[in-house]
Amino acid sequence: MSVTARSFGTTKDGTEVTEYILTNENGTACSFIDMGAAWVTMYVKDKNGEFADVVMGYDNPDAYFINPTSCGECVGRNANRIGKAKFSLEGKEYQLGVNNNDNNLHSGPDKWFTHMFKGELIETDEGSGVRFTKFSKDGEQGFPGNLEFTVTYTLTEDDALKIEYEACADQTTIINPTNHAYFNLAGDGSGDILGHVLYMNADRFTPTDEYSIPYGELWDVTGTPFDFREPKTIGQDIKADYEQLRFVNGYDHNMVLNQQDGTVREAGVITDPGSGRTMQILTDLPGMQIYTGNAIKNTCAGKNGADYQPWMGVCFETQFYPDAVNHQDSDWPQPIFKAGEKYHSVTIYKFGVAE
Repeated sequence: MSVTARSFGTTKDGTEVTEYILTNENGTACSFIDMGAAWVTMYVKDKNGEFADVVMGYDNPDAYFINPTSCGECVGRNANRIGKAKFSLEGKEYQLGVNNNDNNLHSGPDKWFTHMFKGELIETDEGSGVRFTKFSKDGEQGFPGNLEFTVTYTLTEDDALKIEYEACADQTTIINPTNHAYFNLAGDGSGDILGHVLYMNADRFTPTDEYSIPYGELWDVTGTPFDFREPKTIGQDIKADYEQLRFVNGYDHNMVLNQQDGTVREAGVITDPGSGRTMQILTDLPGMQIYTGNAIKNTCAGKNGADYQPWMGVCFETQFYPDAVNHQDSDWPQPIFKAGEKYHSVTIYKFGVAE
């Protein structure tokens, strides 16, 4: 296992950005930058032993500062949407920035991908890693409380990328981070992901209105395009005449994961039949957003000049349900943590080759 750090360039204001590279004994390698604690590369083998980078991203800090599709971003303080960009905690209403119709998406205009984190290379019993820390002051992005935040990426010898989140604030607040990596197991920039075969461990999903705000209901996936309990290609039903798909031109929905007991369990498995590459997703969180990159924009050229277009990557964003804070009177799991209460979660992306 090796860990290295090198310059990724500088921002327009002259800030140096560092890239941290992890490589295991199999040759599997991944990298991250301290700008936004973003996941930049993931090189894994195919069935012939050939390596390819399987996550979307950019080659320079300027592109990550714009990052129109949130490639690889560590999303915080709150992932996904908050309806009308406001919520109440302990009788006080908070107004957030509006950046998605009338709503707040991924914490609003001041997204963390423009923020600098402090990076530190680490070694653990599981493998080599990089730990990023950030202090988010009271009122940042509109959220209450001074927040101490840590995200740790660890590459294991069995080709798993473990993401561990830890956070604590000095006021009651929302804590709901995720990672916004787009995956294409055929290789970054190689085409769309409609032929990828997907299984998801979810009997229900949260339907939304046309602006992707949940109704507050949980729908059974049976008989809908959202039933991935038996593996099928992402493209099989993505163009079906189904209102939830028409709203967003594909999948951009929270799946209600089964076995919600707080332990890490399998959320899904995706396979690219051509390359044979597989990725298993595991998490201890209650939900996972599947987003098929329906609105990907080629505002910035991707890595090696890749021309990113819709459906060229798929995200699996582990999380609390979207807009959960505005459903405190329901049985939805809540991303609300009191002063001094510690947030901790684990998500794992484990790569392999289909047998």
